Amino acid sequence: MTGNEWLAIGMVGGFFAFLVLGVPVAISLAISGFAFGILGFGTGLFNLLPARIYGVVTNYTLLALPLFIFMGVMLEKSKLAEELIDVIGHAMGRLRGGMGLAIVIVGVLMGASSGVVGATVVTVGLLSLQPLINRGYDKGVACGVICASGTLGQIIPPSLVLILLADILGESVGTLFAAAMVPGLILAGMLGLYLVLLGIFKPEMVPAIPQEERDAMGRRELLIKIVKVVVPPLALVFAVLGSIVGGIAAPTEAASMGALGALILALIAGRLNFRVMREVLHSTLITSAMVFFILICAQPFGLAFRGLGGEGLVHAMFEWVPGGDMGNLLFMMAVIFVLGFFLEWIEISYIALPMFLPVFQNSGIDMAWLAILVAMNLQTSFLTPPFGWALFFLKGVAPKSVTTMDIYRGVIPFIGIQALALILLFVFPGLTSWLPNLIGW
Repeated sequence: MTGNEWLAIGMVGGFFAFLVLGVPVAISLAISGFAFGILGFGTGLFNLLPARIYGVVTNYTLLALPLFIFMGVMLEKSKLAEELIDVIGHAMGRLRGGMGLAIVIVGVLMGASSGVVGATVVTVGLLSLQPLINRGYDKGVACGVICASGTLGQIIPPSLVLILLADILGESVGTLFAAAMVPGLILAGMLGLYLVLLGIFKPEMVPAIPQEERDAMGRRELLIKIVKVVVPPLALVFAVLGSIVGGIAAPTEAASMGALGALILALIAGRLNFRVMREVLHSTLITSAMVFFILICAQPFGLAFRGLGGEGLVHAMFEWVPGGDMGNLLFMMAVIFVLGFFLEWIEISYIALPMFLPVFQNSGIDMAWLAILVAMNLQTSFLTPPFGWALFFLKGVAPKSVTTMDIYRGVIPFIGIQALALILLFVFPGLTSWLPNLIGW
């Protein structure tokens, strides 16, 4: 190994050391990239940096990120998401496990609205965890279904993960959205099926809504609320995703219409005022700035890693892995799963994945399939104790009566379901290619 290759290894180690010391991810990336890059090449290597940063901030596809974030935050801050949970929960109130099913459905809708995992877990946790417990749900099941449903934003379009992966892999956003649709809905269906089976075999863990509570809202009133509360967000999601997948609009154009649609829904519902608008804009700004700041700080890291010969090291590492392309793919998935304990999806997508990507680009592996595997793999790691991000998000908003062990215990069956979905996706790649091929992407 050359001196520069040792520096590349040291740079990765330095990055993790900064994280352990509590340095923010973006700053850790920039410091380790600049420090080891200068040690290896001096300042000359970073003459390329302005062009790379300019490419990030002027990327038309990435403009969809703040617009989709605005769309999801508007549905959350205007309390439309809260009404969704209440109305869908009452619509399924007679069914054992019906409130859990309602949360899965809302998780799909919220994921399809914003694609922000943390926002969905926190929102659904705040709105539904205590009511579920009050209605007799097992604490573990309640925590598990909220965490699992919240992470559906990783795979259900318009997932922010898929937008970034499209940019990294050189695929169109529409192709990845279409490729993710069937696996995402299958996973949501598997979560729902588990709750139905739980209601049949362990009814005491997922009781139906009490009769007197159901009677308080008449059937006519419930139908009116479904039309007013459920149909408009559903129509908005279908319009946005349909226009992208159908090739009618580019993702950025569809995202702008989605943001406008969420604004109009909040206005029609009488929930739009100065306070709500200020909170929505503030949350959108903070989240968008975080994403783009990490992307910008990842550029010196990526530039230095490539310049120091890091790509060659990764190639050599994969040559030691038995099993050819499938062995390499399994190895990469295992590494990404472990990284998901410590890093957010943005860092994994823009740091780890580009390191591995050259190994697969010339191997004939379908990049859309690879992207969906990565997204679902990250989704599973974000649920896995003791480090899963979704678990931390929920613990932060859970009532004191819910312990960390309740959350850990509750997510175990849902991790198994997601692992099964990931295995199905690995064994049957056609699950990702069917819809893109059908619509001609």
